[in-house]
Amino acid sequence: MTKPLWQLDAVEISARTKSAELTAAEVTAAAITRMHDQNPTLNAVVEDLSDEAMDRARALDADLASGKPTGPLHGVPVTIKVNVDQKGHATTNGVTAFANEIAPDDAPVVANLLRAGAVVIGRTNTPEFSFRADTDNPLHGRTNNPWGDHVSPGGSSGGAASAVMAGIGALGHGNDIGGSLRFPAAATGAVTVKPGLGRVAAWNPSQKSERGMLAQSMSVQGLIARSAADLHLSMPAVIAPDARDPFHVPLPWRGAPPDAPLRVGFTKETYAFDLHSEVSKALDTARDALADAGHVVEEITPPDIQESGLAGYRALLGEVKVLMGPDIRAYGSPTIQAIFDEYFEQFPPYEGEELLRMMAQRSHYAREWSLLLDRYPLVITPFLPQPFFAPDRDTEGGDGVQEVLGSALWSYAMNFMGLPAGSVPTRLADLPQGPQPINIQIVGQRWREDLVVDACVAIEERVGRMCDKLWARTE
Repeated sequence: MTKPLWQLDAVEISARTKSAELTAAEVTAAAITRMHDQNPTLNAVVEDLSDEAMDRARALDADLASGKPTGPLHGVPVTIKVNVDQKGHATTNGVTAFANEIAPDDAPVVANLLRAGAVVIGRTNTPEFSFRADTDNPLHGRTNNPWGDHVSPGGSSGGAASAVMAGIGALGHGNDIGGSLRFPAAATGAVTVKPGLGRVAAWNPSQKSERGMLAQSMSVQGLIARSAADLHLSMPAVIAPDARDPFHVPLPWRGAPPDAPLRVGFTKETYAFDLHSEVSKALDTARDALADAGHVVEEITPPDIQESGLAGYRALLGEVKVLMGPDIRAYGSPTIQAIFDEYFEQFPPYEGEELLRMMAQRSHYAREWSLLLDRYPLVITPFLPQPFFAPDRDTEGGDGVQEVLGSALWSYAMNFMGLPAGSVPTRLADLPQGPQPINIQIVGQRWREDLVVDACVAIEERVGRMCDKLWARTE
């Protein structure tokens, strides 16, 4: 049976459009039709760019016909998150007051995607200020998870993941300061890799001031996909240099071949939080898949993630309180202000001398993990200790914030240390509230996102793509 064009992965789209078996216009039109069919229910895409997408697709087809070189993402439909600049469009960041903040130019990640031949079909939703692990805001409304309303779509790149898994574009741009690529990937069963520090050039031409030092060192740009192989195709284009980011590290995507067999660390440690049986089984599946792929997987005792994660998050909140706090109070809804009040209660921000000391302590945590990763270039970890939470769980006081963020130590610790970390689904759990995917995390050596994605590919080859299970239930 021939697959609908909207179901094609980026790898297949690129190959078939560059060979002229398909046109970019055909693929783009199929993605747009799918968007118009699915998005009214999902509200993942909050700005429809159908007209300019079709114009670009036809221009790409004309370039191909005239013999011009094609990029690696030729004709691949993608979405861009509304907190990143795309020339001529509003960078709303989910905030009503920013609805008319029109970007004067493309951010580096957008420019790199376009240079690679991608076609932007829409801009995706994010929570206010892109600072929740759920996706809802007064300007654009709530994004829903294609698995059902019983599970949040995650955040802050919830629109990107919901769109990709529903077939609205093969790739979704997102970003991650504490988990905003991996949370929505875990919520929807998508696959992603949070790049390490300096890997992807970042800057918004519309920004009016520079970001804080921790935001600069913890926040990264990336992509959400349905297939791990699509990350190997697309990420080399995304990491292309851009002089507007003076701290970008211009390394190739592929590093030196590792020693074989690769040693992989494995842990089920969740510290003060209970490990759900479905998460435990998902971790076992990842371990077995990498062992069957020829790697040596050994159980380890990792350096203290609880200490490093909380130190990083409290330090980040100290910076956020000073640099973002006034805007949150001036422009944020009562909901986001109440959530931040709870953040500050549950994770007291470091301030003054204490903040400076904890920022200095970052190198200690990173060094401990560097030593571990020198022995084990990859480490399999939980992402969340429990199956993904319900929508608006973070609005339910201290218990809600602890379930959403307090238990996510394995997420934001990786941002604090600047390490690459992938998220890949390994299990579909049939829970009383409904079906939902379970993702695990793979941490990699600095600059070795390629090894993380290799591991995701090996796991996917064993368990299959989660989107196929989703479509089997919904189509």
